[in-house]
Amino acid sequence: MILKPSNIKIIFGFIYLIIILVILYFLFSYIDLDDLTNYEILKENKDTIFKYKNENFLLFYFIFFVGIIFWNLILGIGSIPAIIGGFIFGKWWGTIILILGNTIGATLFYFLAKTFFSEFIEYHLSKKFSKFIIFIKKNELLYFTIFRLIGGGGAPLPIQNTLPVVFNMSIKNYMIGTFLGIIPTTFITVALGSGIESVIEKNTKLTFSSVFYSPEIYIPIFCFLIILIAAFILKRIFFK
Repeated sequence: MILKPSNIKIIFGFIYLIIILVILYFLFSYIDLDDLTNYEILKENKDTIFKYKNENFLLFYFIFFVGIIFWNLILGIGSIPAIIGGFIFGKWWGTIILILGNTIGATLFYFLAKTFFSEFIEYHLSKKFSKFIIFIKKNELLYFTIFRLIGGGGAPLPIQNTLPVVFNMSIKNYMIGTFLGIIPTTFITVALGSGIESVIEKNTKLTFSSVFYSPEIYIPIFCFLIILIAAFILKRIFFK
């Protein structure tokens, strides 16, 4: 029996979903995500983490980079690896790794979604975002970059990564728009993780006062608030 292309897409799409569900099951069975952002646990294991990083520099970077790509493919929460990356690698190296990893990971996810789930996505999203689709097709790179800059106008990250399927955005523009659009929020979130590491280095307890008096932490938070205000203004201007 010869399978139709549409049936092949359904089969591969179904296999992809099964793989994600299996991975998520084992991930949440053996790893508590709260531990990854728990201050006390990070403080207790800081020396071990940094010792391993210094002894296995390239391997550690590579594993984390691949992990970011994988995290995008299973629709993980973007802030978690950003904070961890800032904590371990600092704000500059952490930002570079996160931007590259998230760009590649999101683009791979977009390619898979466009290849195997385009009909399903268009059916469920095209009517809801019809005006937005017409608008963004005028200059998909420019407006998608702005869309990324404003955090998708409040849309969850999986929706941000999936929505371009509806207007058949080119992979090249998707990748460029994602790369440019995630730079500000990535840097700020990574800087926050780096600030937490600085507080631990000073052996200071993470309290309201330590946050208030530590520029490594309150500056990224302040910048994040500025991003939110700017996003609100841009949303009113470009995406009414």
